[in-house]
Amino acid sequence: MRVAVIGVGLIGGSIGLAARERLPGAEVAGFDAQPGVLDTARELGAVDVAAGSVAEALEGASACFLCAPVGVLPGLLEEALAAAPADCVVSDVGSTKRGIARATADERFIGGHPVAGSEGSGVEHARADLFEAAAWYLTPGESSSGVLYERLHGILVALGAHPVAIDADTHDRILATVSHLPHVLANVLASQAALAISSEGQALPRVGPSFRDTTRVAGASSAIWTDIYMSNGEAIAGEIDAVVERLRSVADSLRAGDASAVEHWNDEARESRRRLLEAELAGGPVHELRVPVPNRPGIVAQLALALGRAGVNIADMALAPAPDYRTGSITFWVSGDGAAERATTLIEELGFRVAEAG
Repeated sequence: MRVAVIGVGLIGGSIGLAARERLPGAEVAGFDAQPGVLDTARELGAVDVAAGSVAEALEGASACFLCAPVGVLPGLLEEALAAAPADCVVSDVGSTKRGIARATADERFIGGHPVAGSEGSGVEHARADLFEAAAWYLTPGESSSGVLYERLHGILVALGAHPVAIDADTHDRILATVSHLPHVLANVLASQAALAISSEGQALPRVGPSFRDTTRVAGASSAIWTDIYMSNGEAIAGEIDAVVERLRSVADSLRAGDASAVEHWNDEARESRRRLLEAELAGGPVHELRVPVPNRPGIVAQLALALGRAGVNIADMALAPAPDYRTGSITFWVSGDGAAERATTLIEELGFRVAEAG
């Protein structure tokens, strides 16, 4: 298997390292327009082949990952699809999905977004374990190939990630809250603290761990994050407005000396965080569900998106076409308490039957 990585920075380099380590016999071909990046990537073992162009990297590729700022992804996707083999799955790692989802209806493209990273940027910070236990959102379209979705899903599981199917619009609304807004708040808090200290005429103090943790992502790479802010601007602005209202409510309680309201606010935040972390860490046994389906475009995306919306974790999946290729079956392995029951109900509500596994 050849895996093409277009853009060999932190994410692209980590894909290369993980693929070479965890996909038996995989060859990683990388391309990057920045001088010297591929030399470093080869020295670090992130790529086997330093390609001179996107087309060269895609020669004979089974899978391609586009790892570039979201602002240039639509153009890069067009170039990659023009060069990719007919049976090559092409994905991206952009933090916003609506723009690129609307850029093509090619069945080979399946949008993606690994929820992983670090404060550092560049291939020098790449790690083979970067995606271990990380959510990796997939945004298949109605025309996305089921066979290629299965291949991409299997690759991501091998890299250590947990693929989750989600539609592009929902992805961007959710990420505005859980990813993009934290960057906004970190930037604002870092600037606010520096301004407050300088206005008092004091030297900058040693900061505590809470400040360091809260501002860890402040000032993340502008080359990446400016595009993210602008491409998801409406959703992020809406979340900022909601946060402002919540902050005003806290300020009103403080000015009024309402200790009961402040205590309730603090306890509610602790409980909300607990529920969020428990949901993230939920595991449980794995159940096998086999679903007979007609062989028509969009079936895999329809089922995967329905399960993803319901929070059902697809640990693995496999496609098995019938000899006449008119029908077939999709086998899902789902994990978590009650996941099999929820998945069965959802699948049957969509008009499909869940067969007994075995």
